[in-house]
Amino acid sequence: MMLTAHVPTAQGSRYLQQLCKHWGHKFETECDAEKGVIAFPMGPIRLAAGADGLTVTIEPNEDADAERFKQVVAEHLDRFAFREAPLRFDWG
Repeated sequence: MMLTAHVPTAQGSRYLQQLCKHWGHKFETECDAEKGVIAFPMGPIRLAAGADGLTVTIEPNEDADAERFKQVVAEHLDRFAFREAPLRFDWG
């Protein structure tokens, strides 16, 4: 299962890099200014920054709680986006 949300923000690249740096201390990450992958225990997180937002894709493991996974990602991004939080996540 793959869940994707488009998060409207002009700071997508900044938040992507902050999240990768934050979780890079605990988990394997691959990131640049436009895209990133975080090897999160609940499943991989893929991020893609564009001019108008950040696309977040999570792939929950079979035993992962998908709702909790979405909540953890949203809470962490909201911390970095404190000036415009809460961000809007349109999970599809």
